[in-house]
Amino acid sequence: MTHPSTIIHNAFLGILSLTFSAVATRAEDAGTDASPPRIVNIVNFIRECEPRIDWITKDVLYETVVEQIKIMKKYQLKGTFLLQYDALVDARYQELLKTLPSDMFEIGAWWEIPQPLVEDSGYQWRGRYPWDWHADVGFATGYSPQEREKLTDTYMARFKQVFGCYPKSVGSWFIDAHTLQYMYDRYGIAASCNCKDQIGTDGYTLWGGYWNQGYYPSKKNAYMPAQNAANQIPVPIFRMLGSDPIHQYDSGLGGNHQRVVSLEPVYEGGGGNAAWCQWYFDAFVDGAAMGYGYTQVGQENSFTWQRMAKGFEIQMPIIARLRKEGKVEVKTLGETGKWFTDRYKVTPPTSVTVLSDHTDKNQKTVWFNSRFYRANLLWDRETLRFRDIHLFDETVASDYLTTRGTSNECFYFTLPVVDGFTWSTAQTIAGLRLKSAGGEEIKGGTPTVDDRTAGELTVRWPVHSPKGEIVITFTEASVSMTAAGAMKGNWYLELSSDSKAKLPFRNIDRKEISCEFRGTPYSISATHGEFTNEPGSGLRIMPENDRIALDFSARSSKPSTPTR
Repeated sequence: MTHPSTIIHNAFLGILSLTFSAVATRAEDAGTDASPPRIVNIVNFIRECEPRIDWITKDVLYETVVEQIKIMKKYQLKGTFLLQYDALVDARYQELLKTLPSDMFEIGAWWEIPQPLVEDSGYQWRGRYPWDWHADVGFATGYSPQEREKLTDTYMARFKQVFGCYPKSVGSWFIDAHTLQYMYDRYGIAASCNCKDQIGTDGYTLWGGYWNQGYYPSKKNAYMPAQNAANQIPVPIFRMLGSDPIHQYDSGLGGNHQRVVSLEPVYEGGGGNAAWCQWYFDAFVDGAAMGYGYTQVGQENSFTWQRMAKGFEIQMPIIARLRKEGKVEVKTLGETGKWFTDRYKVTPPTSVTVLSDHTDKNQKTVWFNSRFYRANLLWDRETLRFRDIHLFDETVASDYLTTRGTSNECFYFTLPVVDGFTWSTAQTIAGLRLKSAGGEEIKGGTPTVDDRTAGELTVRWPVHSPKGEIVITFTEASVSMTAAGAMKGNWYLELSSDSKAKLPFRNIDRKEISCEFRGTPYSISATHGEFTNEPGSGLRIMPENDRIALDFSARSSKPSTPTR
């Protein structure tokens, strides 16, 4: 599947997660000099058939899993194997996996829906093949909530019959909130994983979510992080596939889908390339990471060992060396879920920092995530822009909460403030850009990123002309910018986008922007600075006493509708 297909950072310096609402994140006991832990999950999932390519037989798929196990044993690396139901009921996989040492290998569930699961649950199969990747057939979103529960019961009963217990980990490219809640309530699952952000790959769009690491999903929407413990499913979802933090986002810019630049070992431009992998893991262990760092490696057997062997042989020794050096921790997905829930009562703020580029573009990036929003900074050709800002709202129900999807595609979204992909064309690149009073983009040098203050991520950017410094501070509820030196009184932010882009802004007042996206109202307020709507250019954010501060925590009290 050419497809969809993350690294946790632990509570660093006894992170005292902010208490913006009455719910606080639990802090860990850690020394003030402690480095945030970097957690690696190796997750491989198993299908019993591949109907699209004749030479990928059941034997080829089985031997792929055998080889994955061999190489993980060779380097003594823990990992998780997730079984699709057709593989779960296959005697060969049962025999193979039951012999694995439980302290090294975790067996869990891969939640795509094949023909045997549907028929064993008493329903009629609607697919084109025994396994069909179309969203309305191969995923739980294509079934009613009652059918999802029956499918879950059938799977769990067979899993317990085979392995003597229920799985603690359940993965899927995308999983709906009803199924996830049911699996937690009735079967006690501890962790889940879903696809990285992407547009259109295999017909699956997940866009604007908690970009990496893990989050507690809303009870109404498994893709949407919850803001409060009372409204979250207490099962952390970790983002899969190890996206390239710089280049994945813009891959395919100007089109209607993205290409894949990730740790998946089959991709020559990513996880199958030795130089790229070394760059990725260097950034992973060295970049400023609030709380914890997380990445997930591995591959489904549908890609075959023939195609993935090179990437595995590159990645496994790197991970083993970093573990030996004490720079990463290798855990199973289930262990990572328990680690997360033991430390965090609500979704914590986290970050991903990459200040060197593996290409000659010399770009740099910082991703920030919290339970309220995500934001991305990109340095490109000595300039700086917010490439992405999306808000999270636990009251927004997904399309699939109470009804089944009927399309072969699937869509999950959050609430855009800046969307550097869908608001762009190949000619016009969207972003919230830093400009001087004369209207030129400001240029500067190499930023520094500091995660030593609990609950804050501080970015300092030296500026060449006018000479000075920009300081950007992220907290879980807000982002602020200040200027020093000759920059004072000589800067503002301006949004650029394609003229045909459907922007969500409904009204721009001096202190508040009112927005609506797919029927959901939301707003952004300026606690410092003000918004203007300039003829010919659109949204600007002007500083007040050389400071801009935006509050991303307020949520509309109006009832929400599904996001589609």
